[in-house]
Order: sequence, then C-alpha cells, then structure tokens
Amino acid sequence: MIDIPDELIATQYAYNGAAGRAFVAALPGLAGRFLEEWGLRRDGAAMYGLCALVLPVVREADGVPAALKLQLVDEETVGEPVALRAWGAAGAGAVGVLGHDPGTGALLLERLDEGRPLSGMAGDGGVPGGSRLVGEVADARRVVTVLGGVLARLAAVPAPEGLRTLGDAVERMLAAAPGVVRRLADAAERRLLADCVAAVREVAGEPGDRLLHWDLHYDNILAGRADAGRAGEWVALDPKPLAGDPGFELFPALDNLFDAGEVVWRFDALTEALGMERDRGRARAWTLGRVLQNAVWAVGDGERELVPDHAEIARRLLAVR
Repeated sequence: MIDIPDELIATQYAYNGAAGRAFVAALPGLAGRFLEEWGLRRDGAAMYGLCALVLPVVREADGVPAALKLQLVDEETVGEPVALRAWGAAGAGAVGVLGHDPGTGALLLERLDEGRPLSGMAGDGGVPGGSRLVGEVADARRVVTVLGGVLARLAAVPAPEGLRTLGDAVERMLAAAPGVVRRLADAAERRLLADCVAAVREVAGEPGDRLLHWDLHYDNILAGRADAGRAGEWVALDPKPLAGDPGFELFPALDNLFDAGEVVWRFDALTEALGMERDRGRARAWTLGRVLQNAVWAVGDGERELVPDHAEIARRLLAVR
C-alpha cells in the first residue's frame, strides 16, 4: 500500500481541481504498476513536493538505487524527460533518467542524496560535504556560487525542439499586463509593475534558445551519491523546462532564501556565472519578467498586491545600471 501524503493531496485538489483528484486517486495503482513492471522494491519513505510523489527504490535486477517519480503531466512537466536526457547527453549536471513511461509521465531517476539539498549545506568551497546550515552571509554566498555553476552548465545546452518557449510565455504576459497593472490596489506597485512591463517589452523580440530549468532554487539541487559516480557533485532536478534566454533563470535564486540586502550581489554573481556580466540589462529585464509572470498568476487568483519579496527584488534591480 502507498500512503499518499495529505499535503500532496491538498495541493493537487487546490491547484489542479478534477485533474488533481483523478491523479491522486490513480497514484496507488500507478505506483504498484511501475514497481512491478520496472522490477523495483521500495527502499525508504515516500517523498513529495507540490506536484509529485517520489518513492526511493532499488532496481532488483542490479541493485541500483533509484527514485520513482509520479506526477501529473501538464505543460510545465511534459518536457522534463526530454530536458533531462538532453542535459545528460551533454554532461551538464542534471539528474539521470533510467526509465520513462510516456503514457503516464512516470520517471525512474538516478537516486541523489535527498538529505543533502544545497539549501541546507554551506559546503566546503562548493563541494558537497558541509554540514552547517546556511545562515551567515559568507555561507549563503558560497551556496549562491554553487548554484551559479550548476546554472551555467544547464543553460549552455541548446533547447531541443518541441519544448514550450519563453517567446510564447512573454506574449501571454504582455497581453495580460495592462489589466494586471490596473487591478493592483497600490499606486506605487502599479508604477513598479509598469516598469517591469516596459523592461520586458525591450527584450521580448529576442526570447532565446537555451534549455532552461525555470525553477532552479536551492532545494532543487542535491548532492550526488558516490555509488552513482557523483561524489563531490551538486546535481539539478525537478525542471519545468522551456526554451529561452538564460536571464529568465535568475529569479528563483534571488527569491529563495530571500535576503533583500543580497539581491544585487546574487544578481551580479549569477550573471557572471552565465557570462552575462556585460549584458546585465538583458538579464535584469528577463528577471523582471519573472516578477511580471508571478504577478499575472497572482492577480488571476484574485490578489491585488505584489508578493513583498518580489516587489523588493524588482525595486532593487530597477536601481541597477
């Protein structure tokens, strides 16, 4: 029997409605099916996020540790196996794919060390193995530097054909932007978001063609395992891939583990890692595009104000020249 975490049930019901309820109802059967078909045995407690149930498993045929990931397939997740395989072929530092069922979206992934996310490690010069919680600025900056290195490897890979594109996303954002700006309750926030819209319009004609992760925050990077030949590596997982400009990748690392005083330092460190330090204006515009994207979603859900941290990121980046 598979126990489905209450938190996963709640998020699926809240965000995905009937499709989420159907997904939750199907989960025990899906888990049983792939445990049998792929010759897997359970090897630990189930894990979950907002979108997926992940079962630590071992492949019975060869004893290889792995992770069975079951998630509702939508426009954000449908490209995950395509992206992971492209990064894998390029040696770009993403989790490996051991199996995939196109009909259900089930994935059998390389097992990483789930107890060692980048968010919880100071590390030693960017090498997995540290044990202190991120807290002091020096430790937090070391973690940002590690993420920047992972991001640079991922963004160096051209996007495969068929993925959703930043061009399509920005077209939708800009179409919705006037109404979103009007619905914000605070005049200062209306002006702030209008500045974000103006910045995005300047770069909208060149949306880029790199393979983007879209959600590369510090909990989506885990330490690799020695038994998989990944000792000393930090490995990315859980992409919501799209084709676009690497500048659109910076926002999660500014927002996650948020520190207002570190926004500009992180932005500079990440643009340097991506080789965009001479094109900071474009990187800034696409980062402001993420503020706009989040505002479009929030206002669509009935909100009339910006998320405070997002507004602060926009204010600080708009002051950068």
